[in-house]
Amino acid sequence: MSGQLKEVRSRIKSVQSSQQITKAMKMVSAAKLRRAQDAILLMRPYAVKLQEMLQNIVSSTEGDFEMALAAERPVEKVLIVVITSDRGLCGAYNSNLIKLAKQLIREKYAEQYAKGRVEIMPIGKKGYEHFAKNGYKINDQYWHLFADLNFDHVKQAAAIALNGFIKGDYDAVELVYSQFKNAATQVFTTEQFLPIAKVAQKEGQQKIKADYIFEPEKEALIAELMPKILNTQFFKAILDGHASEHGARMTAMDKATENAAEMLRSLKLSYNRARQAAITTELTEIVSGAAALAG
Repeated sequence: MSGQLKEVRSRIKSVQSSQQITKAMKMVSAAKLRRAQDAILLMRPYAVKLQEMLQNIVSSTEGDFEMALAAERPVEKVLIVVITSDRGLCGAYNSNLIKLAKQLIREKYAEQYAKGRVEIMPIGKKGYEHFAKNGYKINDQYWHLFADLNFDHVKQAAAIALNGFIKGDYDAVELVYSQFKNAATQVFTTEQFLPIAKVAQKEGQQKIKADYIFEPEKEALIAELMPKILNTQFFKAILDGHASEHGARMTAMDKATENAAEMLRSLKLSYNRARQAAITTELTEIVSGAAALAG
């Protein structure tokens, strides 16, 4: 009986220690989430408006002149940018993103993958480790981007996609990331980055004409603006992923803390029952011994 009590006491101490760690990690993630959330919420309206403007311009000027970053051609070579996290302990966040990337390959680029023409550009250590270990063709230049997250570094990573598309190294570039909604909700999504998507037109609808005045010439201005707007879209996706990671980790650590509390209640109940049983046994032995002596 004493051995059983010792084992339960040891488990209680272990769970209490784990609970302290998960509670501390939840608080750290909550602090980081506030900063990451502020960054994406301030950035998103600006990025969304720029994306709408870019799509409208591309749709309305189609055929007027050649736009290298909007050129649609047969898809032979593909780059998929998968934005995961550097660290774990964030529930199913990373595994969901990796599954989504594999699903995208399986459903949309199976033929290109079979020919070895699908390249993964992981952003985040977890994605890099998984795809490298499983034999995928990867570009490993910027998997550590979250170690020093700023626009200049993100722009360098985006340049790989932009320059590769212009040179014909890639015929399509896709983003796989998590859109941040709130601390408990992330929307795992795929997004076509290149070629620039045009505004969808309904059947019978007239060609869209963007109400913009171009100064200087339209061609020169668009050639200058396109990379800048695309860099902004890439940065927005990174910030979305960054905030989603901290939200997922905070939620996971909150659930882990609650589970630890439930385990502690159960263990303490088992401990008290075992202790009461031991006391009852000892009292029975004492009374039995006293009765034997009296007899």
